Amino acid sequence: MQTIMISVKNTLSYLHYSPKPINDAYSADVYDKYLEMMDPAKKFLLQSDVDEFTKHRTKLDDYLNKGDLTFFNLTVDRLNARTKEVEKLSQDILSKPINFDEKEELILEPKLKTYPKNQEELRTEWKKFIKYNILQEIETLNAKEETQKEKKDSVTKFKLKDTIKLNILTPQQKQAKATEEVKDLLTSMFKRYEKRKKMDWFSLYMNAYTEVFDPHTNYFSPQDKEDFDVNFKGKVIGIGATIQEKKGKILIGTLVVGAPAWKSKQVSEGDEILKVQSKKGEEPINVSGMLVDEAVRFIRGEKGTEVVLTLRKKDGSIKEVKMIREEVAIEDTFARSIIVNTPNGKKYGFINLPSFNADFEDAKGRNASDDIKAELIKLKAQNVEGIILDLRNNGGGSLTEVVDIMGLFMKNGPVVQVKDGNGKIQVLKNKQDEPIWTGPLVIMQNELSASASEILAGAMQDYGRAVIVGSPQSFGKGTVQTFVELNRFLNTSDDFGALKLTIQKFYRVNGKSTQLKGVDSDIPMKDLFSYEEVGERYDNYALPWDQVSTSGFAPLNTLNMSELVSNSAKRLTQNKNYQLLLESAQWKEKLDKEEKVTLNLKDFESLMKARKEQIEKFKSLVKFNNGLNFTLHADEAKRGKTDEVFAKKSENWLKNLKRDIYLQETVNIISEMK
Repeated sequence: MQTIMISVKNTLSYLHYSPKPINDAYSADVYDKYLEMMDPAKKFLLQSDVDEFTKHRTKLDDYLNKGDLTFFNLTVDRLNARTKEVEKLSQDILSKPINFDEKEELILEPKLKTYPKNQEELRTEWKKFIKYNILQEIETLNAKEETQKEKKDSVTKFKLKDTIKLNILTPQQKQAKATEEVKDLLTSMFKRYEKRKKMDWFSLYMNAYTEVFDPHTNYFSPQDKEDFDVNFKGKVIGIGATIQEKKGKILIGTLVVGAPAWKSKQVSEGDEILKVQSKKGEEPINVSGMLVDEAVRFIRGEKGTEVVLTLRKKDGSIKEVKMIREEVAIEDTFARSIIVNTPNGKKYGFINLPSFNADFEDAKGRNASDDIKAELIKLKAQNVEGIILDLRNNGGGSLTEVVDIMGLFMKNGPVVQVKDGNGKIQVLKNKQDEPIWTGPLVIMQNELSASASEILAGAMQDYGRAVIVGSPQSFGKGTVQTFVELNRFLNTSDDFGALKLTIQKFYRVNGKSTQLKGVDSDIPMKDLFSYEEVGERYDNYALPWDQVSTSGFAPLNTLNMSELVSNSAKRLTQNKNYQLLLESAQWKEKLDKEEKVTLNLKDFESLMKARKEQIEKFKSLVKFNNGLNFTLHADEAKRGKTDEVFAKKSENWLKNLKRDIYLQETVNIISEMK
């Protein structure tokens, strides 16, 4: 840990795009951030603990320079001790009758809370917290009863043969059942806390130091780095099964068709994993009660190696299953397309791109640009009249993939400008002269479209190549990161983890940064996130916005933009469903900003009743159908007949597409493009 601290400090000071002075002011910022990360809801630490910690507030810079663990050890040991106290305290609270007739309130907003002054105040806070959770569980049971009644009414009304048994509980039974559920939830929560290793807390501590430089500079332990790589490449070496934790048990979740677990015909969803023999000849490791990510690391390994799982089947029998690890693709990270059919007989291609994934280690590995190219070829073969590229919720990825994707839609030219810490600017250019799609193109974005998504949307907008539709502005992450392995500076083969470090800022071809401001949509459509604090601009330590010179690009100027904007605005004003969606978003924002909640049972039930009446007003949005029809590609339809998981994913995707109000308007927009 000491070595990591000094190495992190040196790496930050020498390689960060905009290094900060490591001084008392920096120390105070790190202290505040760390305290917030340690106990965000002020549920564990006492005011006396914080008073003791505060003596170190301006010394954290010195500790970083020396690799001094005094403050870290003090805080983690104290938090662990307080957690054990709170566990006993909560067990005691739950062992006695709880009075729901008291007129009490729970403060929901942490900024309005103070740390408990003593054990008595801590107990009062936890009693309130437990009460609130029981009230929520009672409400869940009420909702289940209502759903059962609705089903029974439907059966009676339509004279169906189904038999629906109503399981109606008395208020006392509900309270008892809800209390047991909360006991289980708290037991699981405390077990997870107990299993957190000191190194996990150390990663959090180091991230307080790094994230004060900027929000995207982070310390990754060797395990965290491995998880990041899996998501970025979109593939993992393993058995092809999701692993879940339920009530302290490690269970098999859904299986990937064609992967080792599925091929074995001996592994089923719901099997409990008791032991894992990670390497041949080694003793099996008991994984019962482990954290999921820990168990997963024993199951993962090198391609072609054997792993043996000891499973408890649903019938109680114990079975040993041998499997050879394979490369398993995580399909949810890859591009996917579908054909959109409009009521007036037009056909458009819709491509969803979840991330700008790339595999830098394997030339044959999957990457976003090749995937988009393959989808465009399939859609062109179906004679679509336009392409909709969906970048909503796409948090970014590889810069080079953006450049390559640009080349699929237009001829050569600058795509993005990249500036390093010394002020040197490099222009990345698309060198393709044979784009695959030159027809109408619309890009969908929202507040969670970030980084690489913003580069692509910004470049397309600057050239006038596409219409950008969606949230008024995207996330606003205009910085570039790279991984720096900490042991590269040390004379050791040990793995000390890595620093994901901001080393550059990128700029649009028009010279403007996307940092903080993001990309403004040509045709703005507000959504649920528009009323929340989503985006880089809400982070205290975000780097500032600025601009550089234009890169000398030549806009196409071929879009009838003013006509598109005007027509869309008229439609949205008259679109009752869209207006209702905005109303629901504003109502949800109001709920999110509620600072207190009642803990009196009658008052809580009245509050929930009022909310249900409000929700009733928005129920039509769940049943909304945009009138579009969708056609899966022939190869996907065929695959769905043999691959159950894929078929279910396709079914859910289609259901969501049919409910997508934004896609409905996007299709209207693309149909009017000239």
